[in-house]
Amino acid sequence: MLDARTRVLILGSLPGDRSLAEGRYYAHPRNRFWPLMAALLNHPLPEPYTERLQMLLDHGTGLWDVAHRAIRPGSMDHAIADAVPNDIPALLSKHPGIKLIAFNGAKAARLFHRFFPAAEGVYVLQLPSTSPANASWSMDRLREAWAATGLE
Repeated sequence: MLDARTRVLILGSLPGDRSLAEGRYYAHPRNRFWPLMAALLNHPLPEPYTERLQMLLDHGTGLWDVAHRAIRPGSMDHAIADAVPNDIPALLSKHPGIKLIAFNGAKAARLFHRFFPAAEGVYVLQLPSTSPANASWSMDRLREAWAATGLE
């Protein structure tokens, strides 16, 4: 989910079970991604999913995943095996305005660096996961870390 205005690409590892079932990014109700994005963008959190996506697009931000598919029982990133990557180099070529790739969590960053050791012309930034499994990070700490994306 991105368009010609996209300058920041947020990459997750692979959608969890709830997200896959609902066909939405970060669909788990305890995932802090959407409230965090609204806070960073100083925007009320839209309720309809389509408006959430539009909020990001309007702020030059796109979403995708490093893995196109993988074997993963459940939704935990540590269980991802046999990942097949999305064609991120082709995406970056098609969208030259992307200057920053922000990874939502360590697994997304590790997968990316395994499949794509170099990302010329693009700055990469590993950020703490917004997953409820990363409960040791408060919303305030997440916001402070994610502010490095320049989305504020």
